[in-house]
Amino acid sequence: MNVQVSELLVRYMERLGIEVIFGMPGAHILPVYDGLFASAIRTVLVKHEQGASFMAGGYARASGKIGACITTAGPGATNLVTGIANAYVDKQPVLVITGETSTHIFGKGGMQESSGEGGSVDQNALFSGITRYNKIVERGDYLANVLNRASQILLSDNPGPVLLSFPYNVQQELVDESVLDKVLTRRASRRDARESPLYNRLADLVQDARNPVIVAGYGCMLANAGNVVSDLSEMLNVPVTTSLKGKGVICEQGPLSLGSLGVTSDGSAYQYIVEHADLIVFLGAAFNERTSYLWDHGLLDNKRIAQIDNNPDQLEKVFRADVAICADLKDVLEDLRDRLKARGVAAKQIAPLPGRSDFTAVGSPVFDAQFSLVKHFFEVLQARFPDGIQVFDDNIIFAQNFFRVSSGNRFYPNSGISSLGHGIPAAIGARFAEDRPTFAIIGDGGFQMCCMELMTAVNYRIPLTVILFNNATMGLVRKNQFQKYEQRYIDCDFVNPDYAQLAASFGIAHFRIERETDLDAAFEAADFVAGINLIELFIDKDAFPNYETNR
Repeated sequence: MNVQVSELLVRYMERLGIEVIFGMPGAHILPVYDGLFASAIRTVLVKHEQGASFMAGGYARASGKIGACITTAGPGATNLVTGIANAYVDKQPVLVITGETSTHIFGKGGMQESSGEGGSVDQNALFSGITRYNKIVERGDYLANVLNRASQILLSDNPGPVLLSFPYNVQQELVDESVLDKVLTRRASRRDARESPLYNRLADLVQDARNPVIVAGYGCMLANAGNVVSDLSEMLNVPVTTSLKGKGVICEQGPLSLGSLGVTSDGSAYQYIVEHADLIVFLGAAFNERTSYLWDHGLLDNKRIAQIDNNPDQLEKVFRADVAICADLKDVLEDLRDRLKARGVAAKQIAPLPGRSDFTAVGSPVFDAQFSLVKHFFEVLQARFPDGIQVFDDNIIFAQNFFRVSSGNRFYPNSGISSLGHGIPAAIGARFAEDRPTFAIIGDGGFQMCCMELMTAVNYRIPLTVILFNNATMGLVRKNQFQKYEQRYIDCDFVNPDYAQLAASFGIAHFRIERETDLDAAFEAADFVAGINLIELFIDKDAFPNYETNR
């Protein structure tokens, strides 16, 4: 039986398990939207296409499933760029569907044409560096090959965004529905490599170490390996520190947590590793600029190193390892645990862990008492929600130091390309995937880039709480101009709107926080389960975190 390409595409997405697609229609993509009309896939109309790409990424990050977004041709596609770049850096499986002008007008100057012909925008070139695969599908006869390639990437251990653009006339072509039977839509089984001699070598390194330290990264989250990391840590009495993106792999309130490792952290993990560690076990951690203290040699000098990652490009990228294993993290750690149990390896007698204080760090404090209101917010958040929430955070430095994430909560820092305006749409996308209280933490500069997406939450009755830090400045820019440019402030300060009136126009709750008692009252009054809340928390624009990046 023949069906239109647009209908086949919808059936393909259904077989992939896509449950919701974020986007904005336009003339060139309406055949696909018409196919979605009778589909079980839920469509969500956003206010700006960038919001759609951030929502798809947030959905993928929270659910572990494929996120999806859809737009029309031309500006519909180009507006996706920042969110897709973010998904690319974060290795999020996001399927992007865009429309295109009909093929018979390619090169003739069709309105919103993106074929790259006749001086038009070259969409393939535009997205080539921020997608794992992108294709303008100009005919239906090779559709199975295109969809198979898309599936291979979306369902792989190292996924990323895939963009498929369908010209208007191709969407209406007829193809045999049996095409889908030739397309992969389920994850392939993994090869078991546990007989590799590297597994035994890894066990030897851990057994022989006096004071090993685990550095757990985002790869542990992707592999759902938190429980086995905790098992190993407790069994062997081994402390764990995390990268910023790995925050929450283990409960940070536990006795073996060193908190987050990185140049903007309180320094506890750095101090412990430099002074005591003789083995560092990197688990899905890229050891990037932030985590490595700009690749400080002191962290790795005179230490054995083991590295486990399912991405071969990450292995030994910035250091040489005594053992480097490319495999599924959870499989490797379960094997390591079983081997060490079988050998009867005893718990380590490690050096005492340093005390962690929010206003005290190695050298100078990261924050002083001017940030006590922010600190109190995170204390209240922890006490009120010891587990069961998800937090999308664009102002990551506060949470890195003040928020002790439990293993029952989910913390999603604005990693990727660290774009302002990410937190609110990403949190909305995640809320479609996870029915749990959801917080978006964002500064006033970033808020003004994405605040209209709050109406998307209103339109679809998606509960969300936004924590808005109001200091009427671009805080990081002002900090750098204070520390490095002799306080020559330019284009960092601005005038804020009246956020209480803005919230009222949206029909959502607003709370103004200037002191700790205001915060306590807001947490008592706000509906975090079914409501949409804007909590505006004031901080001093001339209070800066004290850290240097040597830039």
